[in-house]
Amino acid sequence: MRSFLVVAIVLTAVCSMADADPVRVTGGLIEGGTDGEARVYRGIPFAAPPVDELRWQPPQPVIAWDGVKQTTEFCADCAQLSYPEGSFYSRPARPTSEDCLALNVWTEAKSGDKRPVMVWIHGGALTRGSGAISTYNGAALAKKGVVLVTVNYRLGPFGYLAHPELTTESPRGASGNYGVLDQVAALEWVQENIATFGGNPDRVTIFGESAGSWSVCALVATPLSKGLFHGAIGQSGGIFGHTPDLKQERFGEKSAEQVGVEFAEALGADALSEMRARSADQVIETFATTGRGFRTRGTVDGWVFPEEIRTLYAKGLQMDVPVIVGSNANEMSSLTPRAALPKSADAYRTQVEAQYGALSDEFFKVYPVTDDASAVRAALASGRDQVFSWQMRSWARATATVSSDAYLYYFTRVPPIPDSEYYGAFHAAEIAYAFANLHLSDRPYTEMDHRLSEQVSSYWTNFAATGNPNGRDGAGNELVLWAPYSEVEEAYIELGATVQGGQKLLKKENDFIGRTVEARYGAP
Repeated sequence: MRSFLVVAIVLTAVCSMADADPVRVTGGLIEGGTDGEARVYRGIPFAAPPVDELRWQPPQPVIAWDGVKQTTEFCADCAQLSYPEGSFYSRPARPTSEDCLALNVWTEAKSGDKRPVMVWIHGGALTRGSGAISTYNGAALAKKGVVLVTVNYRLGPFGYLAHPELTTESPRGASGNYGVLDQVAALEWVQENIATFGGNPDRVTIFGESAGSWSVCALVATPLSKGLFHGAIGQSGGIFGHTPDLKQERFGEKSAEQVGVEFAEALGADALSEMRARSADQVIETFATTGRGFRTRGTVDGWVFPEEIRTLYAKGLQMDVPVIVGSNANEMSSLTPRAALPKSADAYRTQVEAQYGALSDEFFKVYPVTDDASAVRAALASGRDQVFSWQMRSWARATATVSSDAYLYYFTRVPPIPDSEYYGAFHAAEIAYAFANLHLSDRPYTEMDHRLSEQVSSYWTNFAATGNPNGRDGAGNELVLWAPYSEVEEAYIELGATVQGGQKLLKKENDFIGRTVEARYGAP
């Protein structure tokens, strides 16, 4: 018996060594490291560095390297704005660079396995963020049976600047949307290489939160994504309002090209060559000091987005893939500076009347304002519904134009953080639960939190494996049944202290927000 154990240990060691051997990907051989029981490969290039003449160009093929590339360290974050001092989302600074188009892979699979793949697209308003953030560590999800990938993509003006000279230069007659094209290139890399890590290229799910969810929504819409993924999860972010046009002013918004011309003027550049000659720091500084005149959003350019994103969904032209979509109960608590909250009921009523005009009376029926405290509640709730809950319901409803199912959720668990009574289930609170990464935090999570994390992460990984979140958790327990969304029943699942099904989530609120959007932009 003892000799058998020795042989088993030796064989296990040999297999582990074999799994750690260099692997070949597009560009050459790479060698990674370990993260618990997972093998992890950090900073794998999926495109050429978008610098010099490649700034504001679609991503170009990886530049091959000689020998074995060590992929044990994350690459630099993409050039970006830093969070304001005191921001709820501040984190330790990391190096930034335009040379940032890389991805990271966690896997416990062997080459030849066909495990489902999950590709995470980070948030940060398309202006900040990174695939290297510790909350996105993929070891726990790899342990649950998926191959986990996180990606970087160009941000802010590097990722979304349109300009007439860029449009003229493009053989497609398009500009902007470089961040979206980076994401597409990363998914093409996954199709070409993920089998090497034991992943199944025919079972890829994309998921993201906030701007990452905007990105998922956009990737489901663009025709460039065809065949690159088979399921999508959007956490707190959809694009069912207006998408700016490359050349035309619409709904009182300047064209993307005009915004780009004004950005170039602020940069002090009279020509594209001068724009490319400016340092990354100069571009970021100009972005920081010109306010929000430059929009970090996708653009209707006739190529990446032939029409508005909401129109593509309305016509059933999006990818026909199942989706999980949802939002959190207190999204705006961490996104709204306390100084920006209503100072009084009277002041807030005046603000609402200016914003909603003829719809103001209806607003106050849906979000009653009777005193100063209720004004704060109304401001936070209406912001939540306008920016998040209505968007996610719209996405679930838009899936009716294709054959695949949508599953709607509402995250209500209040994590144990300072001032939790105010923050509630804040924006991004669900991420650590979905990644099964509560153990990486020093927050005093309870047994109930860990149970909820097991449930949420199991819904996510079940969905990645089958396109349906239902089934069992990692301990073999049957999960609460999650019914698909339909416009009749409007089913959803609440992910909170109790996991339970419900119907008609925030119906009167979302119906009202929908009327305000249609009044401004018309039907898609």
